[in-house]
Amino acid sequence: MDPTEPRLISSVERGVATVVIANPAKRNAMTTAMWRSLPELLERLAADPAVRALVLTGAGDTFCAGADISTLREGADTAQDLAVAAEDALAAFPLPTLAVVRGYCVGGGGQLAAACDLRFAEEGASFGVTPAKLGIVYPASSTRRLVALVGPATAKHLLFSGELIGTERALRTGLVDEVLPAGGLAGRVEEYVRVLASRSLLTQAAAKEFAGGRTDRDAHWAAEARGSGDTAEGVAAFLERRAPRFTWTAGPTG
Repeated sequence: MDPTEPRLISSVERGVATVVIANPAKRNAMTTAMWRSLPELLERLAADPAVRALVLTGAGDTFCAGADISTLREGADTAQDLAVAAEDALAAFPLPTLAVVRGYCVGGGGQLAAACDLRFAEEGASFGVTPAKLGIVYPASSTRRLVALVGPATAKHLLFSGELIGTERALRTGLVDEVLPAGGLAGRVEEYVRVLASRSLLTQAAAKEFAGGRTDRDAHWAAEARGSGDTAEGVAAFLERRAPRFTWTAGPTG
């Protein structure tokens, strides 16, 4: 395969799925084909029992510079619909997700990062929401997700101006959760996802739904907890001073 061909690269190692956005000629901009392929890729990874968490990152020193602008010539509405579908699929991924950001995280790249549960960034990264530069109406669902992360004032600043902000302001406003010095991001991510993979998937799955605002699954998760054995294992492991061996996995309906 041509290494310069725009594509999404996926791998699974030690319970962690990694998806790499790769379009080196255009700062990892997302093409129409990449937007189309992401939901299907996420569906396959969610169905893999070996996967306990997902990392989304960009190839090289940039996360994602947004949508490939040339795709807008095919129709801005079509391009936006594909981006929203991909963003929604990422937000709905049933396991913990972590965006790992270096360099530019702009436009559609910001949509993808915001759709992850958490965002870790390297110092010097730049963030921007830039539809005002192109006369595009930012999707309602994406706007609401951005507001939930950073609050109305910062969301309006980003959307109104299209200006880029650095990691200091991104951390202060809640757009990112941790900022690491150059050279420190990879080690911190490896450490953190190892922790995620060791924890109770039952706890994580329920917490993800509740934090997302779902209010109709209390009885479901109570029943899952009673039948899972995870609580008994967690308590026993704590008392015996050993690492727990959690066994709950999501069924076909989650």
